[in-house]
Amino acid sequence: MFRAVKPGSGSGSASGGQAEDSERTAVFRAVKPPAPAAPATPATPAGGEASDSERTAVFRAIKPDTATPGASGPGTARQGNGAAQPTPPRAVGGERASTFVPLRSDDVAARPAPGAPPAPGTPRAAAGAAQAQAQAQAPGRTPVPAGVRTPVTYESPERTTQQPLPPKPPLDMLADLTNNPPPPPSAARTAVRRFKIYAPILVLLAVILGVVQLVRPLPTPTLKVTANTSYTFEGSAPNLPWPKEGQAAMAAAGLGPVGSFGEQKPVAIGSVAKAMTAYVILKDFPMKKGEKGQMIPVDRTAVEDGKKETEGESTVNNLKEGDKISQDDALNAIMIPSANNVARLLARWDGGQEAFVKKMNDTAKELGMTNTTYTDPSGLDATTVSTAEDQVKLGLKIVEMPELIAITKKPYWIDPSGKKWRNYNDLVPYNGSLGIKTGSTTKAGGNLLFAAHKEVGKTDQLIVGAVLGQHGVPILGTAIEASKDIMIATQKMLKAAPVVKKGAVVGYVDDGLGTRVPVVATADVDAVGWPTLTISTKLADAAGKLPQTAKAGSEIGVLTVGEGASQVKVPVALQSDLVAPGIGKKLTRVG
Repeated sequence: MFRAVKPGSGSGSASGGQAEDSERTAVFRAVKPPAPAAPATPATPAGGEASDSERTAVFRAIKPDTATPGASGPGTARQGNGAAQPTPPRAVGGERASTFVPLRSDDVAARPAPGAPPAPGTPRAAAGAAQAQAQAQAPGRTPVPAGVRTPVTYESPERTTQQPLPPKPPLDMLADLTNNPPPPPSAARTAVRRFKIYAPILVLLAVILGVVQLVRPLPTPTLKVTANTSYTFEGSAPNLPWPKEGQAAMAAAGLGPVGSFGEQKPVAIGSVAKAMTAYVILKDFPMKKGEKGQMIPVDRTAVEDGKKETEGESTVNNLKEGDKISQDDALNAIMIPSANNVARLLARWDGGQEAFVKKMNDTAKELGMTNTTYTDPSGLDATTVSTAEDQVKLGLKIVEMPELIAITKKPYWIDPSGKKWRNYNDLVPYNGSLGIKTGSTTKAGGNLLFAAHKEVGKTDQLIVGAVLGQHGVPILGTAIEASKDIMIATQKMLKAAPVVKKGAVVGYVDDGLGTRVPVVATADVDAVGWPTLTISTKLADAAGKLPQTAKAGSEIGVLTVGEGASQVKVPVALQSDLVAPGIGKKLTRVG
């Protein structure tokens, strides 16, 4: 602490160790030299006792022209105990500079570090003189010659830890580096700064997005139809010659039902049940064209059942126990002479009769024959019942089995022994009849499941019908005659109608990016049906996957009219070149 005397003011001597208002008092602590001589300890000066290691010196800086009388001379100041002290040097401009003297803390007697620089604001000369004077006045200290500097020790201030400040914006940092303050914030400056920050990011994102758009896979082209998806034949509804009793139904393969007659309620069907027996056997054991299929051992039961012809059953009575019969011969035996004993033999061979009957009923459910129940594989039981519509559903599946139709359309069969067996279906081989199966009992009456075909246009159309519950005399002959009338009438009403002309646009290829290339039919398309019938039109890929590029005229699809055996198929081709999408479409695609 120090006090500086105002210029032009006088100062009196310090009394009792206190300075006047016009004075500044500086207190220094002198550090004991490293190895001083040990003189006799003088008396402690007035104003308090000092320790051996440090002394406190108090100086008053007084201007030369107002020095305290009795001072030792110019440049000296009187200490509170009367000792002369050096006067601080003058500052620039003729005024005397003030001297800072650090005082000892009341609670900690800290010693200044040797060699520490003087306190800020203290002239180096004044500090050296004060330190030398303090050492000279301290008891037990060796006097220091004039002109010799004595190190002064200062206490270092406490250090505080300061957390780092967050980074400044780039423009503010640049302003600090150039010692130019940042311009005041404004909407324009903010907008420019945001543009400079976000513009590169947006450009980078645009580049990445463009690369992704160019390299990601192109969408798969699709083929879509533009032609009418259906066609209805003109004319009035057909009127078939239905029987006078029982029930009947008629349908065309791939075209649907033609019509039905009578109440479709379950009735006994007799040996017509063997059609399901043959169908299940071929599903379990398919035969290849020209082959005889599996070899089936003949058991004693089959031989004994063959003797029941005397009881009115249809059987093959020339089987021998231990022999084997081929699958093809067994199917001939049940479908032409309607052998009950062979039908039961097949059931036992295919897992047992009970399990086989269950298969028959499960298959009926799969085909949608909801009014059909089988209780035996031969149809001899009156509890085996069905309807004409249900039997037509089965017949439409049988005509898709060429190995079975090859059997049913034969007028007779010669067994392995050479015996000839006639087909009870007198419709074959006339009027394109394909046979299928007859059935007759006293309870069931005359029944027939029949099929036929007819060439219409460029297609071979298949039709299936059933007549049940005919009790005229003879019962089977009545059923066959009624079936013949229905079959021929249906064949006559089938006709072809032009649906699509050659070269007509029937659809287009969509590349998924907005380009559509038309496709045209390569030939005339004639649909087959009867008046009031509506058929569907479909367009499908030829190979399952369309190419990305193709030349005009390339066949890339098929136009299909109708369904099943009655459908007509015509290839379709590109009307113009199918080219790959350009860079612009690749970059701008969304999907």
